[in-house]
Amino acid sequence: MSEQEIFGKGTWIDKLAHELLEREKSIGRSLDLLRVESGLGASGVPHIGSLGDAVRAYGVKLALENFGYKSELIAYSDDLDGLRKIPEGFPDSLEEHLAKPVSLIPDPFGCHESYGMHMSSILLDGLDKMGIKYEFRRARDTYKNGLLKDQIHTILQNSSKIGDKISELVGQEKYQKFLPYFPVCSNCNRLYTAEAFEYISDEKKVRYKCHDAEIGSKMIRGCNHQGEADITKDLGKLAWKVEFAARWAAFDIRFEAYGKDIMDSVKVNDWVSDEILHFPHPHHVKYEMFLDKGGKKISKSLGNVVTGQRWLEFGSPKSILLLLYKRITGARELGLEDIPSLMNEYNELEDIFFGKIKVDNQAKLIKSKGLYEYVNLLNPPKKSDVHVNYRLLVELAKMFKENRTERVMKKLLDYGVIKNPEPEIEKLIELAGNFADEFDHQEKIEISIDESIKNVLKLLVNALNEEKEPEDIQNTIYQIAKSNNVEPKDFFKTLYQIILGTSRGPKIGPLITDIGRKQVAKTLSEYI
Repeated sequence: MSEQEIFGKGTWIDKLAHELLEREKSIGRSLDLLRVESGLGASGVPHIGSLGDAVRAYGVKLALENFGYKSELIAYSDDLDGLRKIPEGFPDSLEEHLAKPVSLIPDPFGCHESYGMHMSSILLDGLDKMGIKYEFRRARDTYKNGLLKDQIHTILQNSSKIGDKISELVGQEKYQKFLPYFPVCSNCNRLYTAEAFEYISDEKKVRYKCHDAEIGSKMIRGCNHQGEADITKDLGKLAWKVEFAARWAAFDIRFEAYGKDIMDSVKVNDWVSDEILHFPHPHHVKYEMFLDKGGKKISKSLGNVVTGQRWLEFGSPKSILLLLYKRITGARELGLEDIPSLMNEYNELEDIFFGKIKVDNQAKLIKSKGLYEYVNLLNPPKKSDVHVNYRLLVELAKMFKENRTERVMKKLLDYGVIKNPEPEIEKLIELAGNFADEFDHQEKIEISIDESIKNVLKLLVNALNEEKEPEDIQNTIYQIAKSNNVEPKDFFKTLYQIILGTSRGPKIGPLITDIGRKQVAKTLSEYI
């Protein structure tokens, strides 16, 4: 990265905010308030990817503010979206509500006013726990209060032109026959079964018929009701192919990211925004999906969801923010097994920020410090926290089930890892203990090992597996390395990398004894 390419804090977030500002200046729009938006799906369980959309938009808001502009994040819940599938783990009683707007479906758990608010609240709770500030808006209120009525009117007046463009851009011919607007059927409360076929412009009403429709590979029976719906006050919503554009224009949105799974919708919406509503579409960035460890897209319906709440049982809010702010491009496999490395990576970033780890590459130093600041939402602490390696805590937590906190704390004091017991360390022990109880083993750490080190690893595994325990494991490791022409310090470093995912740690001999020599031998043998 050359000098002139470094903007703000030197991260991709700053670069994106800079591009946004340059575009806004070239268009000549007011820069008094730069709104960014994140759409929250309310039909399925919100996962880390759903959180990511809002967290990254908030990063852009912070970068704009850092550049001296006023900005805010709109978190928009699409709670008029129809329920297409019953999410994994939800009651079958939801079957009767398929195709109804999620804000009209009762909460199956009885804790919120609707199914839609139940789902939205999970996501908002995750954002609150991470310190993300937002203005919450709901589709139901937005439509009910007529905030999009002018945009809906203009879109429906131009529906045949839009239908042809949708066909040309993405090959979907449906909107050449029907309007890109779904009223909620006044007879059965279903959304996608009520297809609008005519717009009465001077009355601002659509005519519709409720008939059978295929939704999420399932045929939903329509009730055959024919009716009219007033776009200014009756419940209904625009199709996704045009709705983003209406929101952008109504709320004056200048930035919205999108996942590659809705690329087609964004392409059409950009055109509708520019050509029909005459509102220059917002600046975009496309991000890749999170995949599970099997390479499948994380999906609400598949049930392979990693929620923010689940993550926070094992990791800190900062570990989620680090995951989301590290980069935006490229599909990533994601699992709870990634938490130990992210927890340790955050500590490393903090050490770089406070100058405890020297980084010679200036561009890398700027980027690392900038990333640390964004993970702290541009409000970094004045001093570094006490750091304890998360993998070390997991290994210690496995040893102690009873009085875990006190006993792990004592080990940390014995090892000289900490000087005093502190509340932050207690919290870390609790998180690592949850991880130890939940997972049999940690994710294998990928490191490159040359043949000479592999050779001494074999000898050490044999020594640890012997019936009689070596008298002094520390000295045994030293002697095995020395007598096989391997620098002991290089060998110790390799052992720390394998066991703790770091290049240093507490004295390795006592640590191996505490973890259990046969258990360590088993771990080491995976690298031979």
